[in-house]
Amino acid sequence: MKVTTGTSEIGATVEGFDLSSGPGQVQRDTVERLIGAHGVLCFKAQRLSALQLRDFSAQFGELEINVANVAQEPGAPEVMTLSNILEDGKPIGLGDAGQGWHTDMSYSRAVAFANVLYALKVPRRNGEPLGATQFSDMAAAYDALPANVKSRIEGLSAIHDFNKFWEMMRTRPGSLRKPLTDEQRRAKPPVSHPLVLVHPISGRRVLYCNPGYAVRIEGIPQAESDELLAFLFEHQLQQDFIYTHRWSEGDVLMWDNLRTIHQAIADYRPDEPRLIKRCQVMASRYLPH
Repeated sequence: MKVTTGTSEIGATVEGFDLSSGPGQVQRDTVERLIGAHGVLCFKAQRLSALQLRDFSAQFGELEINVANVAQEPGAPEVMTLSNILEDGKPIGLGDAGQGWHTDMSYSRAVAFANVLYALKVPRRNGEPLGATQFSDMAAAYDALPANVKSRIEGLSAIHDFNKFWEMMRTRPGSLRKPLTDEQRRAKPPVSHPLVLVHPISGRRVLYCNPGYAVRIEGIPQAESDELLAFLFEHQLQQDFIYTHRWSEGDVLMWDNLRTIHQAIADYRPDEPRLIKRCQVMASRYLPH
C-alpha cells in the first residue's frame, strides 16, 4: 500500500489497497486510521460491484437509505446512483447531487460519518476530467477562528433543515427534483446540533456548521444569528482549507463528513456522461445517540 498526500491537511491517495478483498478487521482498522488522519481518501483503480461497495461501506456504520427514495440500486437500496445518463429518455440516477457547499446528513438527528463514492464513468473534455469534488477542512477552519469567536460559539447549537438544500437544488435550471411531500418533510424535521464537535477519531475540535443546511443559531437574536452564520460560512471557505479531487474511473472516494464540508462542480454537459455509485455511512458507531 502506498499513501500519497498533497499540500493540504486533508486529502490522500491510496494505491495498492484492494477494497474487493472483502471486509475484515485489518481493512477496517487501516481505513479508519487513514480517514482519521487525512479526512478524504481516494482508493485508486478499484473494481467493485454494488454489493461489494455496500459491504465495504457497512464496516464503518449503519448505511443510510435516502429519505427521498430516489435512484436506489435494485436489491441494494443503501447504494444510490448519481448520474446524468438517460435510458429510454429517463434518468438512471440523481443528476444534480452535491452541488453547493454542505455536509451530508447534518439535517438528521443521527448524523453521517462518511460518504463512499465509486466512479464508473467520469465526464471528460479535451482529455481533462470534469465534475471535480471539493472539500473544506473544518478542523483547520476551527483552529483558525479568532479566539473571541471560539469563545462566542462554544456551547451554541444551530438548526439544520433538509428542505433548505433540497429547495436550493430543486430550483436550479435543469433539476428533475420535485418538492418534498408532507410525508417526507415529517420524516426529516429540522434538528439541532452543536456548532463545535470533538472528532471521535482524531480528538480535534471541528466546526460543524454548513451553508447547505444550517438555518439559525439557537439562543441568540435572529439578526445576530444571521451575522454569525454569514461570518462562519465565509470563514470556512478560505482557500487554505480547500482540497479538490479530480476523478478517474475506478476511484473510490471516501470522506469524513464530521471533519469536512464539500461540493460537486457541475462543469459538464448532459452529453458528457457521469456515473457514480454512492453509500452514506452514519455516525452511530462513533457518536452513539
